[in-house]
Amino acid sequence: MAGPDALNPVAERLKDDLTELATIRAPESGGWTRTVFSEPYRSARDWVRARMRSAGLDVHADGAGNLIGVLPGRDPSAPALMTGSHTDTVESGGRFDGVVGVLGALEAVRLMRENGIRLERDLLVVDFLGEESNDFGLSCLGSRALAGELTRAHLDRVDHEGVRLGDRYTGFGLDPSAVLGAAGDFTTNGLHRYLELHIEQGPVLEEHGSAIGVVTAIAGIRRLVADFIGRADHAGTTPMTVRRDALAAAAAAVLAVRQEGCGAPVHGVATTSRLDAEPGSPNVVPARVRMQAEMRSVDVGWLSDAQRRLAQKITEQAGEFGVDADLRWSVDNDRVPAHADVQQTITSITDALGIGWEAIPSGATHDAVHIARLCPMGMIFIPSREGRSHCPEEWTELDDILTGVRVHTETLIALDRSA
Repeated sequence: MAGPDALNPVAERLKDDLTELATIRAPESGGWTRTVFSEPYRSARDWVRARMRSAGLDVHADGAGNLIGVLPGRDPSAPALMTGSHTDTVESGGRFDGVVGVLGALEAVRLMRENGIRLERDLLVVDFLGEESNDFGLSCLGSRALAGELTRAHLDRVDHEGVRLGDRYTGFGLDPSAVLGAAGDFTTNGLHRYLELHIEQGPVLEEHGSAIGVVTAIAGIRRLVADFIGRADHAGTTPMTVRRDALAAAAAAVLAVRQEGCGAPVHGVATTSRLDAEPGSPNVVPARVRMQAEMRSVDVGWLSDAQRRLAQKITEQAGEFGVDADLRWSVDNDRVPAHADVQQTITSITDALGIGWEAIPSGATHDAVHIARLCPMGMIFIPSREGRSHCPEEWTELDDILTGVRVHTETLIALDRSA
């Protein structure tokens, strides 16, 4: 039987893993860049596959491109326990987002094996393919496919270079038909519970001095692509009163998006992430602008109302500039609550270890959103310095990671025994 300190993670081992994986990145980009389908991402996944094997896992890739390491349990017929996260990044991102969940799960496996702890059911450790949002406007590719939520229409989406998502899969060595058929392909007996360890990516835990965040829900996301259609005219000779300036209309829309996010009563944010203007000449009034924006909230009512208000305001403001606005909305994911029983298990373990925690919503999306369609899910957050994430300054202290891995390991063991 393991002693009270036996399940403490090995600091140097985990630090070495984090440091080594961080060396695999695109050298020409700032920060840490391993975008989905890129060569650095391919190399990182080869590294993860080797680490999974060295931890004693049976490793394979499913049809959707997810890397799955299996720690066999006593009862192979029992629904499996699943954990993991992702190792892809945004352009010029950080070195902890997603990575902590994958490497933390591997450390949990090592601790169980070193202390003779065998679970009743199989434990699946997953490095999900392409969790981050990409040029196709679609996040969580691997977990979305597992949940049966990736469609043929998604594969027909094109990026800024005009390349189909399906062709990107093919170029990465994945069969698009197998990707679409990957739902339920990972286990013959279904899933029992899903648990994900992740950095908070926000400032709350650090500000409150809490070591652990128990996630209550993951925010819903509504995305907007707006095309503003005006008229190209000479910038030096066309009077201001008769211009149909698409960029001026888009600028007003950017401010409207921000205003809506600032007016959220509880948890809500709104962001414009991109503007592309045509023709782009310094002496021509912009004729066409494409804007990309999004809104997020765990408050479903606010999210729907905000979308309606924003659509109306953008259209009306564009009309005042003599510009037409074509708005196309999509739902990246709906609000998903964490399962109450999984939350309770996390809090019970954390209390027993004498570690401070608080309940917290997640404004970022995660693979847990889609796996929640397959089984009860929960998430454990650990602090992020100054709340920074998706940037080179992203940082989580090693001591905080070790605390998170300890709670994560103990919670996995408890969930394995739960009904």
